[in-house]
Amino acid sequence: MKKQAPAPSKTELQVLHIVKDFLNELESERALRAVAIDASLEKDLGIGSLERAELFHRIEKAFVIQLPDQLIAEAESIRDIIPFIDDANPPGRIHYHEFFPTLDESIVDPSQCATLVDVLIKYAEHEPSRIHLYLQDEQGKEKIIRYGQLYEKALKAAKGLRQLGLEPRQTVAIMLPTCEAFFYAFFGVLLAGGLPVPIYPPFRPDRIEEYAKREAKILRNAEVRILISFDEVQILNRILRNFIPTLKAVVTIDNLMTVDAPFAETLLSGPDNALIQYTSGSTGDPKGVLLTHYNLLSNIRSIGEAINIKPTDVTVSWLPLYHDMGLIGSWLGSLYFGIPITILSPLSFLNHPERWLWAIHYHRATLSAGPNFAYELCVSKIEDPVIEGLDLSSWRLAFNGAEAIYPKTVRNFLRRFGPYGFKAESLYPVYGLAESSVALTFPPLNRHVRIDRINRDHFNHEQVATPCDSAERNCIEFVSCGKALPHHEIRIVNEQGAVLKDRAIGTLQFKGPSAMQGYYRHPKATKAIHHDGWWESGDLAYRADEEIFITGRKKDIIVKAGRNLYPQEIEEITGQIKGVRKGCVVAFGAVNLKHGTEQLIVIAETREQRLQQQEKIINDIIETITTSIGDPPDRVVLVPPKSIPKTSSGKLQRSNTKDLYLQGRLTKKVTPSWLQFVKLFLLGGGKSISRVAAKLFRTIYTVYVLLIIIITMLPTWLALWFLPQHSARVISKFWARTLLRLMGCPVTIKGAKHLHKNQSTIYVSNHMSYLDTVVLSGILPAGVLIVGKKELAKAPIIKKFITKLGHLTVERADFLESMSDTNFILTKLIEGNSILLFPEGTFSYAAGLRPFKLGAFKIATETGYPICPIAIRGTRQIFRSSRLFFRPHAIHLWIGKPIHPRSRDWREATRLKTVTRIEIAKHCGENVLDMVSTLPVTE
Repeated sequence: MKKQAPAPSKTELQVLHIVKDFLNELESERALRAVAIDASLEKDLGIGSLERAELFHRIEKAFVIQLPDQLIAEAESIRDIIPFIDDANPPGRIHYHEFFPTLDESIVDPSQCATLVDVLIKYAEHEPSRIHLYLQDEQGKEKIIRYGQLYEKALKAAKGLRQLGLEPRQTVAIMLPTCEAFFYAFFGVLLAGGLPVPIYPPFRPDRIEEYAKREAKILRNAEVRILISFDEVQILNRILRNFIPTLKAVVTIDNLMTVDAPFAETLLSGPDNALIQYTSGSTGDPKGVLLTHYNLLSNIRSIGEAINIKPTDVTVSWLPLYHDMGLIGSWLGSLYFGIPITILSPLSFLNHPERWLWAIHYHRATLSAGPNFAYELCVSKIEDPVIEGLDLSSWRLAFNGAEAIYPKTVRNFLRRFGPYGFKAESLYPVYGLAESSVALTFPPLNRHVRIDRINRDHFNHEQVATPCDSAERNCIEFVSCGKALPHHEIRIVNEQGAVLKDRAIGTLQFKGPSAMQGYYRHPKATKAIHHDGWWESGDLAYRADEEIFITGRKKDIIVKAGRNLYPQEIEEITGQIKGVRKGCVVAFGAVNLKHGTEQLIVIAETREQRLQQQEKIINDIIETITTSIGDPPDRVVLVPPKSIPKTSSGKLQRSNTKDLYLQGRLTKKVTPSWLQFVKLFLLGGGKSISRVAAKLFRTIYTVYVLLIIIITMLPTWLALWFLPQHSARVISKFWARTLLRLMGCPVTIKGAKHLHKNQSTIYVSNHMSYLDTVVLSGILPAGVLIVGKKELAKAPIIKKFITKLGHLTVERADFLESMSDTNFILTKLIEGNSILLFPEGTFSYAAGLRPFKLGAFKIATETGYPICPIAIRGTRQIFRSSRLFFRPHAIHLWIGKPIHPRSRDWREATRLKTVTRIEIAKHCGENVLDMVSTLPVTE
C-alpha cells in the first residue's frame, strides 16, 4: 500500500497561498497550475531574479521576518524556503557600529601613475593605513580593507599564480561573487603580470559545475590558464580541462596564498593589457573587450574631470564586480582617487534595496550608481516604515546607466525620495559601454534631468526628433545623457557613415583614449564595428544642443536587470527542444516599465496541437533556458508553423515578430483563397462539395461587402474634407449604421438607456474584430472619441477619419505606462468628451476574452468618471482575424450600468478592471482566454 504524503503544515499552506496570489497577479496561468511545495521556482513557476525579490518580500512581510540574502539565489523550490521561515529573525534596521571617519585628502598623486598596479603600490607605500573599502554583509557588519592590506594579500596571490606557472600576458579567469577574495585575486593577477578575466559567478555553490560549463565558451575564447573560484571548485579541475585545453589549474584564493617564494615584479606600462571584459550573457559568440591600463586610467580620469571628484567624496556600490559599471566605474575609480567605497552584494540589494539607501545614509556617501531597474525597484518595493529617518541629502550624484533610462522612473524616484533629502539635481543619467571602458557621456553638473519631448510620428516615420509644442500630445520622451567625456568624441551617422545633422536619428559612434583595443581573439567582430578610427556603439541616438539622447539599440541584445542576453543563443537552445520546429524560434526583449527593465520573450513554432503536450514543450523550454543562461524566460509563446515572419531568403525577422507579439497578431497564416478552391475541387467527393459551396458563398458575399464598403466609404470620406467636425461625426455615425444594414447584419441593443450624451464617460468593450469600431461608432453618441493603436493612422483613408473626427491614437505597446498618452486622454475627458477603449489592447484569431490592461481603469480612478461596460457578440463570426472571407451574422450589444470609482488608489483601479471584465464576460458569449499559447481553436 502506497504511503500517504503528510498533510502540508500551516506555514506551507500560507506560503503556497502567497505564491498563488503572486502568480495570479502576473497572469501566469501555466505556472499557477504547477504550484506545489516541490515545484521549481525557475523551471516550473518561471520566477526570475526580479520576481524572486518581490516574492521573498511578500513572504517576509506576511510572516514579519527577514530571510537570508543567499536564500534568494539558493532556493530551488518552495520547500527550500520553509525551514528558514521558522528560524528567521524578525525584521530590523541594520545598525552600524563602526565609526566612519572623514578621510583627509590623500598625499598620493595618481595622475603620475601609468598602470593600475602603480596606483595601488603608490597608495600602499605612502598611505598603507588609508581605508580603501568597507565590505558589508547582510547583517550590516563591515570588514575594512586598507590599501596596504590589499597590496599585501594581492602580492601573496601573485606569488601563488607564479608558482603555478603563470607567465606574463596569460589570462586568469576570476569566477567569484562579491567577496573579499575578488579584490585580492584581481590585483594578484595584475601583479603577476597576467590578464584578469572577471566572469559571471555562480550564486549557488552546488551548481558551480553547471555554471562553469555554461561559461566554457568564454574560458576557451580567453585561452584561460588558471581559474580562480571558491572551495567547491576543486572537483572541477579535471572536468574543466576537457572543455578548456589551455587550463592548467582551478584554485581558490586561499590555495594561492599558501605559497611563500621570492617574487620578481613584472614591469608594466600604460599600453600593456589590463583587463578582458566579457559582457554578462555573452556565452554564444563570446566577445571580450580588451582594455589596456591606459584605456582604464584615461576613462577614470575623464570621469573625475567631468564630475569634479573631491577628496570628501564617498562611494557606495552593490553592482556586480564582473560588470564594467561595478568593476571600473565604482571600485577601480574609487581606488584611483583614494576615496572610500562601501560594497554590498547584488543579492543584498535585490532582496532589500533599502540597504543600498541606508549605506548611503550612514556613510554620508556622495556617489553611487545603478541601472534604471534599480531605481524602479526602490520606488516599488521599499515601504515607508523601513526608511523612517533616512537622509539622502549627502548623495551628490546618483548615476543611472547600463540600460535604457525611462522618464517615468526618473519622475517616480524623485517624487518618492525627495522627502528624504534626495535632490532633483543629483539624479544623473549617463551613457557608456564596455567598448569605451565604461563611461562615454555625462550631463552637466547641478541641473535637473533633461527630458526631451519629441513628435512621435516624426520619430517613427522620418527618424527625426522634432520637439513637441507644449500643447501637443502625440509625443514620446527621451532622457539626455549629456556630452562626451573630456578628451573623447561622439558623432551620429547614417547607414552610409555620413554624419547627421542635429536631431536626426542614427548610429552613435565614438573615439577617444578609453576606446578598447578590440575584441579579444575576434578580429572579424572588431573589424565590423571599427570605421576610420571611429568605433560603432550599436546604439541609436540623436544629438540636440550638443547633448546625446539614446533612443534604442541597433543590435538585438536583451538587457534584463542589467544583464545582457543574446537572442541567437537562446533561439539555438530552444530549437533543440523536442516538439519545437528547428530554425523557427525567436527571442527578444520587451519593455517592462513596471520593473524598469526588459522581459525575455521566446516565441517558438510547433506542430503540436494537444494542450498537454504544449504544456510539456513550454516546461522543457523554460527548464533548458534556465539551465543554460541562468534566468528563466518571462514568457514562452507557442505558435503554429509559419507564424514567425521570415525574409525572402528565409531569415527570421526578429523585430517584425516582436511587433506582431506586442500587437497580439502571432496567429496562424492561411493559404490564399484561390488555392484553397483548387485543392478542395481536386479532393472531390460529397463531403468536399458542401465545403466548396460554403466557400463559394463566402467569396460572393465577401466581394459584395467589399463593394458596398468602397461605394459607401468613398463619398463619406470625401464629405469629411468639407464638413465641420460635428457634422462629420453625424455623417460617420450614419455611414456605420447603413453599412451594417446593407451587409445584412442586424444589430440588437440591450441597455441603450445607459448611454450618456451629456456626461463624460469611459466606455470599455471587448474586442473581437475590425468591425467592432464600426458597430460602436453607429450606436455610441456622436461625440465619443475612440482610442486606437497608432498604426491605424498610417492608412491614408483611415487617417482622415481619425483626424477629422478627433479620435485618439496611442502606442499600444506602452500605453498603460505612457505618461503623455494618459495625460492626453485625461485632458479630453476634462474637456467634456467621452472616450471608448478596448482594454484587451487587441484581438486575435483565437476566440475568447483576453486579459484586460489597467489603463482605462487607472484613468477612471484619477478622474472620477464612470466606466460603462459594453459586450459585443457576433462580429468575430462576420470577419475573423487572419481570414479573407466575410459572412453575415447577427450582432448583439449589451450596455451595462456605469460603474463609478470609489477612490483614487491602485486597488480601486484593479477592482474596476475585475468587475468590468466579469460583467463583459457574462454577455460576450466567449470564455476567458489564457494567452500562454496562441494556437488557434478548431471551428
